[in-house]
Amino acid sequence: MKQRLNRVGLPVHMSLLATLLLVLSGCSDHKLPPLAENAQILAFGDSLTLGVGVPSAQSYPAILARLSGREVINAGVSGETTAQGLERLPELLERHQPALLILLQGGNDVLRNVPAETVEANLGRMIEMAQQKGVAVLLVGVPEKGVFADTADWYENLSDDYGVPLEEEIIADLMGRLSMKSDYVHFNEKGYQALAEAIYQKLQGSGAL
Repeated sequence: MKQRLNRVGLPVHMSLLATLLLVLSGCSDHKLPPLAENAQILAFGDSLTLGVGVPSAQSYPAILARLSGREVINAGVSGETTAQGLERLPELLERHQPALLILLQGGNDVLRNVPAETVEANLGRMIEMAQQKGVAVLLVGVPEKGVFADTADWYENLSDDYGVPLEEEIIADLMGRLSMKSDYVHFNEKGYQALAEAIYQKLQGSGAL
């Protein structure tokens, strides 16, 4: 049987494979500098960072501290929007001078129907603040409104624009699993454990740990 060729003379299945490999090579993760053993990590966000639904020892920053062996500061504020976070972040960066900022915000903006361009701009300014102080950034994406919704597009935009790694799957995944949640929005002990482990793995994959 005669093999189908594309316009440059390659078999069609080889052409498709080459295209796939090219796409995947363009989606490589951004890297982080290695974290020293005494490095501080600032976990900045809203109620998902604070750990609403579980004792403080079961929040994701507390679990991440145990996994990573680094000090992780829980800087979560329940109900906070990106506009409020933008006002709060500078003082915390100045006070703690962390080596790494884990930025997990935007969920309350989604719930309040804040325009996407506003959320993206606020998060971008927070990333800029950190980078101007030499602080590395790991971005954690949250889904758009709706059952089984995917992570909002602006997180990937920000990851590409600022060259920061993005954990884009875990929050959307956990939001769709009732067994991982303590209420409609927040996680239970298993959920925060899974969140911490996903972030830990992302830090390992990006070279920070």
